[in-house]
Amino acid sequence: MVNKNSHVPIYIQIEEELKQRIYLGEYEVGSPIPSERDLSNSFEVSRMTVRQAITNLVSSGMLYREKGRGTYVSTPKLEQPLNGLTSFTEDMRARGLTPSSRIIKFEQILPSFDVAKDLLLEDGEEVYFMVRIRNADDQPMAIERTYIPVKTLPGLDVKKLNGSLYKIVEEEYQQKIGNAIQQMEASLVAKEDSKYLQMDVSAVVLIIKRISFLSDGQPFELVRSAYRADRYKFISEIQR
Repeated sequence: MVNKNSHVPIYIQIEEELKQRIYLGEYEVGSPIPSERDLSNSFEVSRMTVRQAITNLVSSGMLYREKGRGTYVSTPKLEQPLNGLTSFTEDMRARGLTPSSRIIKFEQILPSFDVAKDLLLEDGEEVYFMVRIRNADDQPMAIERTYIPVKTLPGLDVKKLNGSLYKIVEEEYQQKIGNAIQQMEASLVAKEDSKYLQMDVSAVVLIIKRISFLSDGQPFELVRSAYRADRYKFISEIQR
């Protein structure tokens, strides 16, 4: 399994072998992998070499450590393409997962200056403010804070918002969605959000800010989301 005469470092060979075992289901999601001692004996290498391979897999998210217990196989991250405008509900269903939402706040408010600026609102124009926990197969994936101009979707009912907002816009309000501008950055999870996302306060999240527009250029949604970085990754195709 390990070629000590190869130009490929031994720890990388071990890393690739462990990946293969995970892909083939020899090490199942949520189950522990063998200890460093057992793996070092199996590969006939030092524990330090095995530890480097495992550390790389932990860093990539394929494995996770539990202090005093061992190292376990992580749930595979969901991939979100960046080359299309889709809703969370559409994304999850496309992956064969069951999406659901839990609304923890819905109110009509006067927006802050920066929200009003992003949504091109005049003084005194109100927005719906909604906070939702987005789940896939009943597991929390993200928390979203959404601002929607009242004038754009008048009479919006909280009971309608358990599914896709985009579906409501297109089917109930007969509006055509055009494009969106999205920003992304990594951050430590906010203490307020950690309990909803079932994360440690030292964990990392992906912060997404998206402004979505109707086909006529009118913004209809500003959403600020925190996605679990251990469950989600974004991919894009780049062409020259």
